[in-house]
Amino acid sequence: GRGIATMLGEAGATVYCTGRSVRGRLASGDARPETIEETAELVTARGGKGIAVRVDHSVEAEVEALCQRIRAEAGQLDVLVNDIWGGESLSELGAPFWKQSAQNARTMFDRAIVTHVITSRHAVPLMLERNQGLIVEVTDGDHFGYRGGLAYDVTKMAVIRLAFAMARDLRRTNITALAVTPGFLRSEEMLAGFGVTEANWRDGAKVHPDFIASETPSYVGRAVAALAADPGVHRRAGRVVASWTLAREYGFTDLDGSQPHWAEHFAKTYGTRYPVADDSAYASWFGGPIEIAVPEWPVY
Repeated sequence: GRGIATMLGEAGATVYCTGRSVRGRLASGDARPETIEETAELVTARGGKGIAVRVDHSVEAEVEALCQRIRAEAGQLDVLVNDIWGGESLSELGAPFWKQSAQNARTMFDRAIVTHVITSRHAVPLMLERNQGLIVEVTDGDHFGYRGGLAYDVTKMAVIRLAFAMARDLRRTNITALAVTPGFLRSEEMLAGFGVTEANWRDGAKVHPDFIASETPSYVGRAVAALAADPGVHRRAGRVVASWTLAREYGFTDLDGSQPHWAEHFAKTYGTRYPVADDSAYASWFGGPIEIAVPEWPVY
């Protein structure tokens, strides 16, 4: 989310940076130090205008108040990015569903699906007033393949379906809803998990070789900025597309000038297309064999 916000700032946008962690009151305790004020400052430093607003997106009244504020201050809403997550500690990847916590699944669905519904419900009317806008659902993967855990898989597929369903309802408007996925994301939390920093991130490949093909959050951020600037973006309504695909199409790069391409790396490393149709390549990720079924993405 912060990578997307800062890259929209790089494109000159005014960005309302929302979330629950503010200075002096971190929603995650000491687990993550990032705050919405810091994000807003990064947006402004990149050339945009960052505005931090504390919002719990599971509380409908707070979301409604946010949208009223945007209408009063900005008069319009051009881009909505639904990247609310909060499920990293709940994922239970690799465990069969009958060994997973039902409460964890409920919490993940509330945090990462219901919040998106609430936010879209109150934000999209601002777009309807001008009959234009872009809604971006951030997911994991541009495919139907299994994502390693029931709750995680359902959540990430659900937000893709949200984009499709909203696009269906918006089909007679100039508002576009779609889903976007990053590749192997080199987020702050992932860097910490691999015991590296952005300065020496390549050392993370010693922990897992695929980390060498990772990308910064700015890469998918530039993907969203490119979509927002594309006058023909409506042709993608209801679909899901990857950062690496958009980088080739629009010509943007990651911060270091590279163009990471997760699917090509996967095919080269594992000798099979991404996503895989068998479990051999993913076994090391999830601690043992898993069953993966990958039907083709349908054309609607």
